[in-house]
Amino acid sequence: MLKKIGILFFISILVFSTASCSFIKTKNPLNDEKKSIQKPNVNVKTSSNNVSDVTKDKPKQNKTTNTAANNSTVDNDVYNSQINTEGLDNTLYGWGMRVLPDHKTPEITSKAMSLIKKYDGIFTGDTTKKDIYLTFDEGYENGYTPKILDILKANNVKAAFFVTGPYIKEHGDLVKRMVAEGHIVGNHTVNHPSLPKISDEKVKSEITGLAEMFKSLTGKDMHYFRPPMGEYSERTLYITKSLGYKTVFWSLALADWQPLPGGPEESYNTVMSRIHPGAVILLHAVSKDDTMALDRILKDLKAQGYVFKTLDDLSK
Repeated sequence: MLKKIGILFFISILVFSTASCSFIKTKNPLNDEKKSIQKPNVNVKTSSNNVSDVTKDKPKQNKTTNTAANNSTVDNDVYNSQINTEGLDNTLYGWGMRVLPDHKTPEITSKAMSLIKKYDGIFTGDTTKKDIYLTFDEGYENGYTPKILDILKANNVKAAFFVTGPYIKEHGDLVKRMVAEGHIVGNHTVNHPSLPKISDEKVKSEITGLAEMFKSLTGKDMHYFRPPMGEYSERTLYITKSLGYKTVFWSLALADWQPLPGGPEESYNTVMSRIHPGAVILLHAVSKDDTMALDRILKDLKAQGYVFKTLDDLSK
């Protein structure tokens, strides 16, 4: 009898253990396959017959808390309203183009062009006129901005400077000088992140947070935006336009955030060989080579009949 009871007890335990294991077995969401993201190629194309955007897989958005204050310099009604990005593509594109000879307008992809038109972005001005637009990116200060401002003033040229949060915080005197001397100061976000990789709320706080810093320093509003690293998606273009900004890309640039192998001569020759009617020129103010070549560039472009205009002129 005891032997039979022991066998029945063992069978009961075995059945209960099997059922319990089946009940608690669940899918671990951490095992989901993650898409890899490649670093974008920022070089312009000069020889390929095909133009293609540099894309990245659509990243998962992280939920973040928006820390922007209510006194944003953009339209508060727009900012406080619910910006709905549902259904918008978040494929990451890196801004790029194919340089053409004989001072022709560089080519961008049909996809890039369609997004520029849809979201009221800027790539070039009127390519039938010899008007050009000079812009600088100011992620940090390398000691050359005062000289750049001196050169611009001496040549009566107005430019646009796209600044970040640390730049405003650490070099407010230079930002005030830009404004006082008639230059445009544009929004380059607080922390310079790749916007397609962050949530809607974080994108908004990066943009409005920078605008608030600028407003507090100068009393002025911001109207122009340049995506950090030139990385964008349809989703981020929609958000920036919804916040009241024009997104400004470029049609002439060089790898001047690092010393150029050919020094100031390379800077000069690159700009002069690639200049074209309606060009939006991007230079980095951290470049000693650009700074040393700038006066010559401005004078020789004027001698060729080019006229420096501002982004405000382009937006009229």
